[in-house]
Amino acid sequence: MTDPTHLQWMLRCLELAQRARGYTSPNPMVGCVIVKDGEVLGEGWHPAAGQPHAEVFALRAVQANYPDNPDLTKGATLYVNLEPCNHHGRTPPCTEAIIQAGIGEVFVGMVDPDPRVSGGGCDRLRAEGIKVTVGIAEAECQALNEAFYHRVLHQVPFGILKYAMTLDGKIATTSGHSYWITGESARREVHRLRADCDAVITGGNTVRLDNPHLTTHGLSDRAPLRVVMTRSLDLPNVANLWQVDAMHQTLVVTLPNQNPELQTSLRDRGVEVLEIPELSVPWVMTELAQRGCNSVVWECGGVLAAQAIAAGAVQKVYAFIAPKLIGGKDAPSPVADLGYEQMTQARSLSRTNFKQIGDDWLITGYLDSSQLA
Repeated sequence: MTDPTHLQWMLRCLELAQRARGYTSPNPMVGCVIVKDGEVLGEGWHPAAGQPHAEVFALRAVQANYPDNPDLTKGATLYVNLEPCNHHGRTPPCTEAIIQAGIGEVFVGMVDPDPRVSGGGCDRLRAEGIKVTVGIAEAECQALNEAFYHRVLHQVPFGILKYAMTLDGKIATTSGHSYWITGESARREVHRLRADCDAVITGGNTVRLDNPHLTTHGLSDRAPLRVVMTRSLDLPNVANLWQVDAMHQTLVVTLPNQNPELQTSLRDRGVEVLEIPELSVPWVMTELAQRGCNSVVWECGGVLAAQAIAAGAVQKVYAFIAPKLIGGKDAPSPVADLGYEQMTQARSLSRTNFKQIGDDWLITGYLDSSQLA
């Protein structure tokens, strides 16, 4: 059984790490606490890619807090939710900073899945006589960085399918009208989700019918990259997604030689247009991983949602359900045809969670990847 004191400090690391939620990609969220004789000497977290790691900020905090005692870290205990790095990237190895500080013991939440680290950081510390314990609050640590973990292991971002539907499973009326299915509180939850993610993906039909903004609506000082997948580029010349600035960027992915006039107009306004030989979900996900995206949100119609699920690009579902009935035999549903003919083929969700938000309900869960053909 884990000592409750060690658990306490590791959970504090997770609290610190979350202060940079949405800002660290392609890096993970990491927090660090340095303790000696039951007292916190210093704390830190990794604020953004290219910045020093959490361990370095914690060590600097000790120096700032105790300027007259430079040797205070000797024999101290360091807690960190992810294995310290042992390689030169944008920043020097954290293992060397820990060794130089004379830290006596290190508690690690989880091993880093990055093959450049993956156990090497712990081995380096042990080689210097530092006692290392791994696996404190491991499940919580893995949950915090599930998107980073997924991208490192699979080389594609962690995908979240988000949709809002009525109690009878409709995302719009038969005319295509969808504003608003859920209430303001639920929509604010979506804005928070976008603030946490690196990109939000939609399709051309959603742009034509809904003219979405796909921003955080002022909830955060950052916004995800807005990605539009469209084969024909048959899109309106005026749309909210074409309003770009330093914070709000839009990427349109399409096939070659589609609507050259609109392409020129979009590029003139700062919209990036990317032509690819074959428009597919796997290609787009690989492209976004190369751009440093750990997580993406699919906010699209049923056809593109089905394609994303079939391609294995959805790991988690956020289903907002409003206590409304609109009916309509031809009213669209969140997921179009997956080709399943037997109920035994249905994709199951695990680790489901139910939460009431205002008058609406949010169901979240993870798709079982073992069910993929």
